[in-house]
Amino acid sequence: MSGHSKWSTIKRAKGAADVKRGQLFTKLGREITIAIRNGGSSDPNSNPALRLAIQKARDNNMPWDNIDRAVKRASGGAEGGALDEMTLEGYGPGGAALFMQIVTDNRNRTVSEVRSILTRNNANLGESGCVTWVFQKRGLIAVEAKGNTEELELAAIDAGAEDVKSEDNTIEIYTKPEDFEAVRKTLEGKGMKPTSAEVTLIPQTLVKLDDKTALQTLKLIDRLEEIDGVQQVFSNADFPDNVVESYRQGA
Repeated sequence: MSGHSKWSTIKRAKGAADVKRGQLFTKLGREITIAIRNGGSSDPNSNPALRLAIQKARDNNMPWDNIDRAVKRASGGAEGGALDEMTLEGYGPGGAALFMQIVTDNRNRTVSEVRSILTRNNANLGESGCVTWVFQKRGLIAVEAKGNTEELELAAIDAGAEDVKSEDNTIEIYTKPEDFEAVRKTLEGKGMKPTSAEVTLIPQTLVKLDDKTALQTLKLIDRLEEIDGVQQVFSNADFPDNVVESYRQGA
């Protein structure tokens, strides 16, 4: 397994846990709010960011009524105006990069909570830009490998994919952000339903961790994502296979 595949697998496994914590839909609603505020439109046909946010919400089984309410609330303007967007960067145990996307109604509180958790878990907050260079924004589409995987891979490349990787019964398709929707629609048109699909941050370099440090890092990321204002945490940690499997079973 590559480090990229491990991380996307972990993020998919974590989805169920996020729902149990009751946080996922709230965070997805905030993504819709920010997309409307930044895009200046509540019409997904003219606001690509909103279109992606709604699709992500649907992919995570967010009920349409919830999505509709989030769009209507954001269209009112008040909710979006109360939210701050920011990023925080740092290093986890063993030196792996941590990049945190924040959407909060209380910047000072969120920064304080993040710093406290990092300190208690042998990690630290860094200066702005310290790990930004590690990550590249790309579209990532995961499809369950069935039958002739070579045919699927060729279809993805023909649709405009930049790279295709096959790992443990999953084919991961990487695209430029601007090509993501077109590639996804082409694959779905051929009957290939993604198990996950999003425009995300992919680490360009990886930091290998031993079993103990890898588990500490996974627990740290969980704790960070439990903070109300933390939308997502990205890392370039390269986790050992056995730790990944243990984590998936416990998620």
